[in-house]
Amino acid sequence: MSRPTPTPATTPEQPWPVRTVARKIAEWVDRLGAVWVEGQLAQVTARAGTGTAFLVLRDPAADVSLQLTAPIGLVRDGGPAVAEGNRVVVHGRPSFFLGRGTLSLRVTEIRAVGIGELLARIERLRKLLAAEGLFDPARKRRPPFLPRCIGLVTGRASAAEHDVVSNATARWPAARFRIEHVATQGALSVPQIVDAIARLDRDADVDVIVLARGGGSVEDLLPFSDETLCRAVAECRTPVVSAIGHEPDTPLVDHVADVRCSTPTEAGRRLVPDLAEETARIAGLRDRAGRALAGWVDREERLLAALRARPVLADPLRLLDARHTDVERLRESAHACLVRGLDRRGTEVEHLRARLTTLGPAATLARGYAIVQRVVDGKGPPPVLRSVDEVADGDRLRIRVGDGAVLATVAAEAPPKKRTARKRAPAGAGTGSTDG
Repeated sequence: MSRPTPTPATTPEQPWPVRTVARKIAEWVDRLGAVWVEGQLAQVTARAGTGTAFLVLRDPAADVSLQLTAPIGLVRDGGPAVAEGNRVVVHGRPSFFLGRGTLSLRVTEIRAVGIGELLARIERLRKLLAAEGLFDPARKRRPPFLPRCIGLVTGRASAAEHDVVSNATARWPAARFRIEHVATQGALSVPQIVDAIARLDRDADVDVIVLARGGGSVEDLLPFSDETLCRAVAECRTPVVSAIGHEPDTPLVDHVADVRCSTPTEAGRRLVPDLAEETARIAGLRDRAGRALAGWVDREERLLAALRARPVLADPLRLLDARHTDVERLRESAHACLVRGLDRRGTEVEHLRARLTTLGPAATLARGYAIVQRVVDGKGPPPVLRSVDEVADGDRLRIRVGDGAVLATVAAEAPPKKRTARKRAPAGAGTGSTDG
């Protein structure tokens, strides 16, 4: 393809006419040549008088469409495959109509995309999303036990909407819904579903989002295996519950969603708890708590009764009385022991006193003996005479007898003669008197 020649500049004074611009656009379009295009038929109109059929081919993942023109025979020969909502691959050449200023694709061949091809594409996309971690169970979030508001994305007046709402409200009558009605099949389904999810995700009151659709063919459920929708669900901050089709149906959005329900009916049951079950569970817990509390009270009462039945608590003074008796007995025993000890010690003292009396000088003196001491003035206690050689004539003596003492003076021994009795002087008198 040769390089296009530079376009000469235009000015307000030298503008191009419309025909020139249209012609140049047509030249550029013609250079594109024949192409194969895949999309979903959104509209098929066959005009028998003109021999031309007009079709609209939409992109399944974006709000983009393209006008197609084809011979009416080509559309009729295609049969059921060339019908609105079907995936097709067309071969044609783009052309720009100068008169109307419109772009269309002149189709020369139309092929229906088979189920095998669709499934193969879905499988390739499944592997891609799995490799990116969009199916990882670790990233899935658990919906709240009792959501404040449930966001529901479903078709208008559909059986799926009825199943979700009726089952949820039957289980929990106070359940609140914010419902977004969208197309659940066809070319407009993916953009509408993505927009609805985005609106619900921005709503702070919505705690969980439900995608619900009834069963259908593989072609009907293709929007829920679209890559754009799967990535939108993966990026959603609110937990998403997928309830698409029936049990055998497993679109890719089921793997990306946080919770997968086999049917919309199951989704309605899993969104909210059952009021009757929760009431019965609370009643059972209250009954268990009551029984546990009553058992605890009974156990504590028995423990208190057992404690009160113990002797120390039943008769607190009993031990004191017993100890008082012991103390009295011990006190009496100690007193008796002390008296006996004193008696023994008194007897021993008497015996010692008798022995001392027997051994002491007073007893000897009482038998007639005397103690003679020589009186020495200022020389300490008078010494006891043990021999006659210790005294001389004129020495003063002190004679101690049993009942007192007398003073005497030593005289030489005279011849024996009759002695006259000498009157006893009182104790303490002078020579020849008793010593006081």
